[in-house]
Amino acid sequence: MARKKRRQVFENIEVIDAGAKGKSIAKAPDGKVIFINNAVPGDVVDIQTTKKRKAYYEGSATAFHSLSDKRAEPVCSHFGTCGGCKWQFMGYEHQLAFKQQEVVNNLTRLGKIELPEVMPILGSEDQFFYRNKMEFSFSDSRWLTLDEIQSDSEIKDRNALGFHIPGMWDKILDIDKCHLQEDPSNAIRNKVKAFATENDLSFYNARNQHGFLRTLMIRIASTGEIMVLVQFFHEDVEKRTLLLEYIANEFPEITSLQYTINSKGNDTIYDQNIICYKGKDFIEEEMEGLRFKINAKSFYQTNSKQAYELYKVTRDFADLTGSELVYDLYTGTGTIAQFVAKKAKKVIGVEAVPEAIEDAKENAKRNTIDNVEFYVGDMKKVFTTDFIEQHGQPEVVITDPPRDGMHKDVVAQLLHISPQKIVYVSCNSATQARDLSLLDEVYKVSKVQPVDMFPQTFHVENVVLLEKR
Repeated sequence: MARKKRRQVFENIEVIDAGAKGKSIAKAPDGKVIFINNAVPGDVVDIQTTKKRKAYYEGSATAFHSLSDKRAEPVCSHFGTCGGCKWQFMGYEHQLAFKQQEVVNNLTRLGKIELPEVMPILGSEDQFFYRNKMEFSFSDSRWLTLDEIQSDSEIKDRNALGFHIPGMWDKILDIDKCHLQEDPSNAIRNKVKAFATENDLSFYNARNQHGFLRTLMIRIASTGEIMVLVQFFHEDVEKRTLLLEYIANEFPEITSLQYTINSKGNDTIYDQNIICYKGKDFIEEEMEGLRFKINAKSFYQTNSKQAYELYKVTRDFADLTGSELVYDLYTGTGTIAQFVAKKAKKVIGVEAVPEAIEDAKENAKRNTIDNVEFYVGDMKKVFTTDFIEQHGQPEVVITDPPRDGMHKDVVAQLLHISPQKIVYVSCNSATQARDLSLLDEVYKVSKVQPVDMFPQTFHVENVVLLEKR
């Protein structure tokens, strides 16, 4: 029987760079790259490997000989256990520098395209408490700390209301204070948990699929409106009413209190019936006088303030004069389409999610924007030559695809119709680089603007202006 290779330990290794997905990078004595999950560039550490591959190792720092000057003291007591905010131990100016570097590296190394000077990344004014939407999970078997596991004392309180432990679908870390959403988010979550525990409302068990309380969603709009949605695993009118009445009375500032009964295997709500218990069944976001109705299932950029900066960059890059037909691909709820509409002759938005298009149409009507049209369908099947012939040849295309980037058929169609400008908004500069490489024969990249939407994380948005050669 083959013996497993023992894990290796490398001593006194300097961490030299930040890599993808929040990992840091070092070099092993044999020249291979080591991806480390718990160190900052500039640290000098001992590393224990956890995986060995042909070209690299993965590992964790087990001892720190000297600490990087790029370090910052994490403000959150859950840092390191919680899966969010992986870069909270790094100063914000260094987070921005590494995000900028990632964009440049991806576009040059993966895209292999000629670039203008990349504009300095737009940092977020709010480095904490910037998210407008948070989702918390209930669990009757919370994640225990090492001290608790090693303790001889009996652990009676196993209830949790918080986040999934990374890579563990059935383990929930109980959260005391989260630094991602403004008040009263923490108060709502903590008081709901305490009230539920005091009143013997059972918390969900994901492995065995039993329990009453399943998830809690809190949305806080830039307008100050607050939505709370409680997801129950099964109906119990008396207990459900008890909890919802408590929330309504304890937090009168909530403008939309809703619930759903979800007994299926997963806790996604997109196929569920959402019931409004008190207030309106939506909240509203506002941007330059435009108001966007957000219901429980709506997608909206989760950093409202920075979304405004992102959309301003997009509009500036498009540089519309009022005479252009604009296509907005992957339009979502039509926010960008409506944001640029006053400077365009007409905007056509296309999106695969029917509910998003319904929201887009309703918001356009509420905003009295009459030069936008929205169509639903799979992008590669909708964005065809017939569609172009029916709706017109665009002078400008704005595209904001999901993380996987654009389908090759969509790229091929862009090359076929070759609008004067393409403004490409991306949440993944690696797939953006791939698409830019495919467009390179017809388009040159004339502007690049990274935007930080998610401080304390490794995620970065990037906007590129493409102009015909």
